[in-house]
Amino acid sequence: MSKAHIIGLGKSGVAAARLLKEKDWEVELSDNKTSDSLQQKEQQLTQEGITVKLDYSFEPETSLDLVVVSPGVPWDLSALQRSREIGIETIGEMELAWRYLKSSSWVGITGTNGKTTTTTLTAAIFKTAKLSGSACGNIGYAACELALQETPPDWVIAEISSYQIESSNTLSPQIAVWTTFTADHLSRHYDLENYFNIKADLLNRSEKKIINGDDYYLRQHAAHLWENSYWTSIHGKDNLVGDVTKGIYIEDGWVVGFGEKIVSVESLQMLGSHNQQNLLMAVAVAKLAGIEKEVIAEAVRNFPGIPHRLEYICRWNGVDFFNDSKATNYDAAAVGLRAVPAPVLLIAGGESKEGNDNDWLRQIKEKVIFVLLIGNAAESLAKRLQKINFRNYEIVENMQRAVIRGAALSTRYDAKVVLLSPACASFDQYKNFEERGNNFRKLSLALNHKKK
Repeated sequence: MSKAHIIGLGKSGVAAARLLKEKDWEVELSDNKTSDSLQQKEQQLTQEGITVKLDYSFEPETSLDLVVVSPGVPWDLSALQRSREIGIETIGEMELAWRYLKSSSWVGITGTNGKTTTTTLTAAIFKTAKLSGSACGNIGYAACELALQETPPDWVIAEISSYQIESSNTLSPQIAVWTTFTADHLSRHYDLENYFNIKADLLNRSEKKIINGDDYYLRQHAAHLWENSYWTSIHGKDNLVGDVTKGIYIEDGWVVGFGEKIVSVESLQMLGSHNQQNLLMAVAVAKLAGIEKEVIAEAVRNFPGIPHRLEYICRWNGVDFFNDSKATNYDAAAVGLRAVPAPVLLIAGGESKEGNDNDWLRQIKEKVIFVLLIGNAAESLAKRLQKINFRNYEIVENMQRAVIRGAALSTRYDAKVVLLSPACASFDQYKNFEERGNNFRKLSLALNHKKK
């Protein structure tokens, strides 16, 4: 019996372990942490015949035939390097799913920002078309969970992060999408060129390629790589890259491509030009998959948007509250600021990430009336605001104080919007950005209850 070791007891790791167990592998699963919830998982998986090792640092053993890595585990971990050196096949969970789902057609969606919205909207269009297409991957539903289903889907619509690409050496989607490219995850990938090349690997292995032509870096560095690709632009036909006949663009308020008007831009309920870019890419995928424009238009009209991505929460005393907790880097936070009407009261901070904050700071100077800073990054962000002579800020430490103080200040400064757009990771105070956004939503909704 072949033996596999899976590293990481999250959704991806558990799904990979169950898939291999179903395929008659001897399976062990490890995590370098321990907690009550992990111990509960251990009990459940042990009953399923899967060995679990908690508080365990993986070291390769010659008895292993396969090592499967969860996305959060660094690909250059010394133990994984040794594993590869001694000839143990080492892959990511996404690659494992691909090997068992080759009967399905794949859409692989990658990029620094915009992946989740594009993936979710694409899946919604496929559902409206009554195609069995399931969203998975970095979006929160493990790809291996699809492989565990009795009947595989016609389409796998996978949000694929750079972490998942670098550990997937044969994954070759029928359609690949590159949404945006800016500096992110450099603490893991070291430099921009390496990060770019990891993303590019996915497109190199894909049959059809859809690329956001409004992204400056992609226009400069990717246009010569894939001349025969489908490029998008919200700025019309004249702004397209490459073969104009393969362009998908906005003209006179319509998404146009493949020789026809497809859907009115006004149908989209989400704010911001970045979401119009996401719309173009999702429509391009749908058309390449053979979906009729009437179905696409119906799906777009009924699409409500994504939680934690410029999610409208409520109106309080004439001020709109928006949850953009998914904006975990400067570029995403700048996009959020561009999308909402000024003047804005901004809540930012968390666990700081590397990146260029110039555009974010420029948006603050143009649109923000006051900034409330939370989390570990509050002090460093305050210094950045001081450097641009922005003095309307306070350090309030946590979300509860930020929402209460934000409500009071929004009235004083006649703000139109209170926006949570952190420009930081969430791990200093929350398990993930979803928990942070949920906390903001709960506290914001409570304001109206208090008013009554």
